[in-house]
Amino acid sequence: MKERRKQKMSTPLLMVLLVVLVAAFVMLLMWNPQSATARPQDDQQAKIEQSTLIKEGMMAPDFKVEMFDGPDIRLSELRGKVVLVNFWATWCPPCREELTYVQADLIDRFKGQDFVFIPIARGEDYGTVAAFRKRMGYTFPMGLDPDQSIYRQFASNYIPRNFLIDREGRVVLASVGFTKAEFVEMVKLIEKTINNK
Repeated sequence: MKERRKQKMSTPLLMVLLVVLVAAFVMLLMWNPQSATARPQDDQQAKIEQSTLIKEGMMAPDFKVEMFDGPDIRLSELRGKVVLVNFWATWCPPCREELTYVQADLIDRFKGQDFVFIPIARGEDYGTVAAFRKRMGYTFPMGLDPDQSIYRQFASNYIPRNFLIDREGRVVLASVGFTKAEFVEMVKLIEKTINNK
């Protein structure tokens, strides 16, 4: 009698265990580790896309920027030249890394050509930028956008950002973030845009 009761109790338990194992096996077969890791990246990419107000193919909005150590620059007065507008901040590690390549890879490389590089310090005042320039030894021109009014015409979030603008004022590249490989590709596109007269 005891054996029969034991057998009756273990049969439903075995059935439940079997169902659980089969369900786990099916889930394991269906699970794709790439899609599991891609979702946060996709979400981040969607947020970046939403925050980008000026996209490739659009006309760049006109602005006047106060330069750190020179006359103010109005973008519309640079028509006929290729312009790279870069938004950065002193507290931003990828921005700081990108700036280390600027002198040799942009300013020196395209010197004497129809190219203007305008790095604009987003949300920072003269004193903060002055201290940063002194510490880093930078002497190339920099723009100031302490109230982010220029930046807000182009985007609502995320830096560093680069907007490459052709001779007619049209954006040919709108990029976010920094990697050396992407920077190299951007330099190639600058060269192509300059030569595309």
